[in-house]
Amino acid sequence: MTPRLIVSDLDGTLLGADHDLHPTTVDTLRALAGQGHHLAFASGRHFRDMQRFRERLGVPVHVISTNGAYLHDTEGRLVTARHLEASLARALIALPRPPEVRLNLYHEHEWLIDAEAPGLLALHAHTGFGYRVADPGELDGEGVGKVLYIGEPDEVRRLEATIRARHGARLHLTWSMATSLEIMAEGVNKGTALAALLERLGLGPEACLAFGDNLNDTEMLTLAGEAHLMANAHPDLASRLPGAERIGHHDDQAVATWLRERFYLS
Repeated sequence: MTPRLIVSDLDGTLLGADHDLHPTTVDTLRALAGQGHHLAFASGRHFRDMQRFRERLGVPVHVISTNGAYLHDTEGRLVTARHLEASLARALIALPRPPEVRLNLYHEHEWLIDAEAPGLLALHAHTGFGYRVADPGELDGEGVGKVLYIGEPDEVRRLEATIRARHGARLHLTWSMATSLEIMAEGVNKGTALAALLERLGLGPEACLAFGDNLNDTEMLTLAGEAHLMANAHPDLASRLPGAERIGHHDDQAVATWLRERFYLS
């Protein structure tokens, strides 16, 4: 069988509603690796967070983290890193925002936040990854892979409008959830990181199967030869990708079910 690259988003796609890997998904990915296929996770999550899922699988997995700002190989070595210009990061850090909106920064080695937000840690309960609270006034904007605003959707959308008006041409803005605005350097997204990974593996896009559920998956799914949307996908994602195949719900292990049928796994 011709080796393929199978790349999947995590939350809302490969993970269940509990934000964890189901045993069926683990068994399926291990079987695919055993057949010689390449595996990759692609998420807005931090690499250290995603690494815990890879360790549990126990098979080689490439990791596209922070929405494409970082690409790590199957040994955990950093392959590419693309940061925001420090001046832009500082402008985003200093941007006035409602007190309920949390400012988050993803660096290569840590997640910083401007105030305690225990509710966010529930998403990472199965990996144990957490943030460090930092005073925004003490941050220099160096080495920032992603700026993330989390808060009430209308408030965050107003921030998005301001940022697009001031800096839009120099940034890539996207959404991972209705409450989460993600901001990377211009040209940084899961699709550009996937293109770099395909080149590294010597594969064309036609050899890639991709799975996703939200707007930050758009570029990755557009590039992949076989694109798949979850039943729970953001409504606007389907309109952006009219040729993508719709599969089941993430909490029903739909990615694993589809892959078992596609690759004739018993």
